[in-house]
Amino acid sequence: MFRYVRYNFFIIAALTLGAVLMLAACATPAASPTSAPPTAAAAQPTTAPADTGSKFQIPEIEQGKYNVAFIYIGPHDDGGYSQAHELGRQYVDKNMPGVHTAYVELVPEGTEAEQVIRSLARKGFDAIIATSFGYMDPMATVAEEFPDIKFLHVSGYKSNGKNFGNMFGGMETIKYMAGMIAGARAKADNNPKVGYIATFPIPEEFRLGNAFALGVQKTCPECKMDVRWINTWHDPVKEKDAAASLFDGGADVVMTGADTPANAEAAKERGKWAITYDYEGNCKLESCLTTMYWNWGPIYAADIKAMQDGTWKAGSEYFDVKDGGLGLFGFMDGQTPQAGVPADAIPQIRQVLADALAGKFDRFSVFSGPIKDNKGNEVIAAGQHFEQSDIDQFKPGAPGFEAKYGMYWWNENVIAELPKLSQ
Repeated sequence: MFRYVRYNFFIIAALTLGAVLMLAACATPAASPTSAPPTAAAAQPTTAPADTGSKFQIPEIEQGKYNVAFIYIGPHDDGGYSQAHELGRQYVDKNMPGVHTAYVELVPEGTEAEQVIRSLARKGFDAIIATSFGYMDPMATVAEEFPDIKFLHVSGYKSNGKNFGNMFGGMETIKYMAGMIAGARAKADNNPKVGYIATFPIPEEFRLGNAFALGVQKTCPECKMDVRWINTWHDPVKEKDAAASLFDGGADVVMTGADTPANAEAAKERGKWAITYDYEGNCKLESCLTTMYWNWGPIYAADIKAMQDGTWKAGSEYFDVKDGGLGLFGFMDGQTPQAGVPADAIPQIRQVLADALAGKFDRFSVFSGPIKDNKGNEVIAAGQHFEQSDIDQFKPGAPGFEAKYGMYWWNENVIAELPKLSQ
């Protein structure tokens, strides 16, 4: 989030099933993954400085450079979603000499986010990139006040067509492959049960959870998936407790939709398996089978270059595996699968990844029929596939971007009930 693609729970209470439009269109940046060394630290949380009236210190710009500010929901070194964005920022610093970047971390969604975004705009940043879903409305507000500044929101769906746009990626493609790994492991262990830690009951979590479940079904047709909702993106204690609950309930492998590798810690303690998320460097324990990670650097570099050139369009961008922004740890170039991945499943997973890198397999391939839900209903018929509007929304969707199928369902191998969508 994911995670990275982030969503704030208070927003969910205000959404109806037809109100969520996530993303459309496609971005096609070209660059290779990197592990750029850390650069000089930017803004760190501090006590209330005079310019914001809040607890955040707003970084300075550098004269003569194109200045870009990033806003993170978590700490920059969280081992997950925010750290993946931080590596993307470092990539920009290393590969774009005329660009200066800075960040503000641990910014709550809502009023405080609006204060931080406005303060960054007043400081003179040329572009501001906000990386959590709950920053969407605050950014939309501030963008209208500063028409000469570029505002890019990661994971949302709003755009003003002028200086405020959105961007995200097809992580469901990678989560499908991670599901294949989980299913193969559970089958090898003769324990046909897996678990999924879900954050908030929003379309993103359903599509990623269902993509994982469909991948599990591919390699282990008899496997079942249980779900635990934690209503947070970043809380190591809750994440570990949810993983422990799933393991204690019989799961052999637990995948997380949250930020930290706490599920791998719980797995190690119980002699089980985990699949982590967001950040390439968080699959360290022997209990970790893989991580599904974001490679934001090339994506950000392409957008920032377009902003500098005056060719950036404030609309909706969507990238997939072929665009270089997504990875499956252990299977990308130069990587070796973790020891826990069953050897007989590796060629099958490599083939799906090769097809994805070639543009022959993507998020629409994942959500192709026939698919049934866990109530026995046909979600989509054989020969049909979801459109972007179905992937991004609950039915019926937003006006002009209607969802024929929508994402309020669980795949037939999920034993959990659907959660309520409002408080």
